[in-house]
Amino acid sequence: MFRFMPLKRASRGRTKGGKGSSGTVQCTNCGQTVPKDKAKKVTSKLNLVEHTLAKELRAQGAYIASPTVLKHYCISCAIHFKILKIRSEDSRRKRGKLR
Repeated sequence: MFRFMPLKRASRGRTKGGKGSSGTVQCTNCGQTVPKDKAKKVTSKLNLVEHTLAKELRAQGAYIASPTVLKHYCISCAIHFKILKIRSEDSRRKRGKLR
């Protein structure tokens, strides 16, 4: 009788489902090549102007652009920067907010 190996995670650590292969991205921190659907994505705003100067410019009515930056992290860097937490065996299968 043929038996399957047990799964550690319900999603196998990816978000692709049954799509086949997905593209790859490089980790922002270490440069490791990671599948696009497995990489942890973090969006953050980039401040182009110093805070005190921005406050003065806003008081005068100026618009200050702050572009959003998308960072991709591999799993080991995401754990290191505390984007992910190591979870117990029971809580690994639950899909909720991690932060």
